[in-house]
Amino acid sequence: MAVQDGSKRRLPGRLIGVSKDRRGDRALRLALQTREQHIRREKATSNVCTAQALLANMSAMYAIYHGPEQLREMAINNLRHARMIQTAAQHYGLNVATASVDAEGKVLSDTVSLYFDEPVVCRSLRRELMDQGISTGKSWSPNEIVLAVPTTFTLKLFVRIVKAFQTIAYKNHADADLDVSSKCWKAGFAQSSEELIKSLPASVRRESKFLTHPVFNSHHSETEMLRYMYHLQSKDLSLVHSMIPLGSCTMKLNGTTQMELIGTENTANMHPLAPHSCAKGYQKLFDATSSQLAALTGMDATSLQPNSGAQGEFAGLRAIRKYHEQQPGNKRDICLIPVSAHGTNPASAAMVGMRVVPIKCDTKTGNLDLEDLEAKCKKHASELGAIMITYPSTYGVFEPQVRKVCDLVHQYGGLVYMDGANMNAQIGLTSPGALGADVCHLNLHKTFCIPHGGGGPGIGPICVKKHLIPYLPHKSTQTPVSSAAFGSASIVPISWAYISTMGDEGLRKATTVALLNANYMLTRLKEHYPILYTNEQGRCAHEFIIDARPFQKTAGVEAIDIAKRLQDYGFHAPTMSWPVPNTLMVEPTESESKEELDRFVDAMISIRNEIREIEEGKQPKEGNVLKNAPHPQRDLILGDAEGKWDRPYSREKAAYPLPYLLEKKFWPSVGRVDDTYGDTNLFCTCPPVEDTTNSA
Repeated sequence: MAVQDGSKRRLPGRLIGVSKDRRGDRALRLALQTREQHIRREKATSNVCTAQALLANMSAMYAIYHGPEQLREMAINNLRHARMIQTAAQHYGLNVATASVDAEGKVLSDTVSLYFDEPVVCRSLRRELMDQGISTGKSWSPNEIVLAVPTTFTLKLFVRIVKAFQTIAYKNHADADLDVSSKCWKAGFAQSSEELIKSLPASVRRESKFLTHPVFNSHHSETEMLRYMYHLQSKDLSLVHSMIPLGSCTMKLNGTTQMELIGTENTANMHPLAPHSCAKGYQKLFDATSSQLAALTGMDATSLQPNSGAQGEFAGLRAIRKYHEQQPGNKRDICLIPVSAHGTNPASAAMVGMRVVPIKCDTKTGNLDLEDLEAKCKKHASELGAIMITYPSTYGVFEPQVRKVCDLVHQYGGLVYMDGANMNAQIGLTSPGALGADVCHLNLHKTFCIPHGGGGPGIGPICVKKHLIPYLPHKSTQTPVSSAAFGSASIVPISWAYISTMGDEGLRKATTVALLNANYMLTRLKEHYPILYTNEQGRCAHEFIIDARPFQKTAGVEAIDIAKRLQDYGFHAPTMSWPVPNTLMVEPTESESKEELDRFVDAMISIRNEIREIEEGKQPKEGNVLKNAPHPQRDLILGDAEGKWDRPYSREKAAYPLPYLLEKKFWPSVGRVDDTYGDTNLFCTCPPVEDTTNSA
């Protein structure tokens, strides 16, 4: 993954490496996975947060299903079809742009560029093609038309293109010359695949092998592909098994009603660069969604362009910077950031060229230290550009003085950026605009139901007050933050459907239930675990933090041991060691029933009892059920390296610590992974192959 600001100093960790588990068996894991912004804060050179893993997986599955041979043949046919279009265009006296052909005048790729001396002729052909249902690509010149050949190219489509060429050439609407179409089509297939390849210049001809990994050469029937995909799926503990209580990530239900909309013909098959005249439905959808988001945030306008929350932060802060640059007076580049802020906040501020000044927080409640805030505002009065706050804070509490914070920053000439990562605790009850914010971003892949398990795709729109509208990234005067004007446009219908079907009352109820669920779990667990950061009434917002640090002294148990043991109980672990090291941040969302909440709480209480056994000397500090967790089937069947079960607990305790697991059991694929070994012995996931020299 590239560093977003172009710096070559750091590589954010999204590398899949080979390690080993406790028994020495092979295990795959994220290597070097600590996010740079979490360990370097304001010194970070990257705010990269969302990996577009879903899109990467879709592309990978496409490559797996087709394999290198079929992908090669598809590329050859695309070249073949492009040259058919070239031949037909030349037959009717149309010029193929020199940039798309080689020295012999042959098209080099699957794209044909047609050049016209007169723009009026170019516009006429574009209209004729549109009448035939063919939209043309964006070009740099009004005298040029770009046609990119799809893999679904057919003779019927080719005839429609030829008809448009003929109409322009003869200035009439006679039927297409089927003889021309037929001749070009037959001539195109008269050449063999090898002849087509040899016709390419050596400089652009690939001779090396690619996709040599066995997985790309094994699953080419629908049966085998489905079995492979379901095999991978069986290794994932997902929402189909249990709640995923990842604090700050909002892993809520992605309803079928919302999801099925993105698979329809009109939404799924739109080209990203299709002209607006071909995407009027999408335009209405964007307008409706933008208006919905602006209303829910108390703002005046929305840009859907940012592709993640981190990119939304970048776009929002850049709008603030552009605003200040247009105002008379001193340079305003100081950004105040509480220590409770998301890790991407200081990294985003550094990326837009702002200087980060941290603001202290109360160690008991997690609230902003207003005295420190006011002191920093006064100190940097002439340079204060913004403050970035998260509401509720990353500590899982509502900041009681949030309006005072906003007023104070405004008083000293700064603007307020509100991180919308926790908006699912605000919707229908309050809004960033009502609280005093000037700009906020929204994680549509959190609060508004777009799936983001596995890392994407994300959307992080920004909503702004009136005075920042001229500085939104989709305005023609501003540099975009994404190559697509509307970001991850194809999944916007999910959020639109969610908001539209829920309505005002439904959205408000979702917020209140999320708050209720979190506080119910907190109430049950606080008797067993220390809880960090609650308000004066002992309540939290939509999430809360369990402090595992005391157990390190009393039992040698850390947050990671609790997280690993939860797998044996059939649960995904909460967010671990963030924002506070050696803690667990729990967020149930509104999607879970009381029965599921109780099941998770019972699992946590059971684990607490296992910790007590260690504290009371009934279990050793090393080799106990927590330190050995999780327990895959292979571990239980084979035992230790010598094939024995010489542990101070039974196999039943390892696998079935609570009765519900006898009926509903998810088995982990590997045992405790050796992270240190994986980071210090970084191996590629590819197994050895005969020729790896040129493999891609």
